[in-house]
Amino acid sequence: MRKLILIATCFALTGVAPADIQSPPGSWHTPTRKLGRAISNILYGIIEIPEQIARKSEAYGGKQGYSYGLVDGQHRALKRFGYGWYELFTFYCPTYHGTFKPPYQRCGTDWRIEMNPHDGLSEFPPELGAECYHRYSRSQRY
Repeated sequence: MRKLILIATCFALTGVAPADIQSPPGSWHTPTRKLGRAISNILYGIIEIPEQIARKSEAYGGKQGYSYGLVDGQHRALKRFGYGWYELFTFYCPTYHGTFKPPYQRCGTDWRIEMNPHDGLSEFPPELGAECYHRYSRSQRY
């Protein structure tokens, strides 16, 4: 009889104490993430220049890559530098629609997507070299 009462009590308590297991929409964007984004945009925003030269060369050819890519890369680097200083001085207050989200153009419907070279800046500067976005690799068994 005790076991039955204990089981019934457990079932009753699980219905009384529901929990929300999903994180709120703004949980990704915090003051520390905004500060990190500011520092990375100031220090590594210059990487936009070789990145855009490579992307434009691949898309349009070498001449356009070294002319249009150079100009576009400088433009993006200066935008990152300016946004970086803006976010550095305002990292402790939610400035963009009451949140800590980045104030620049969105590249689509989601903030956490890879860089779209034609629509605007991603949240962090691009990486040079071999990029890997997968958290897995092949493992060998001996």
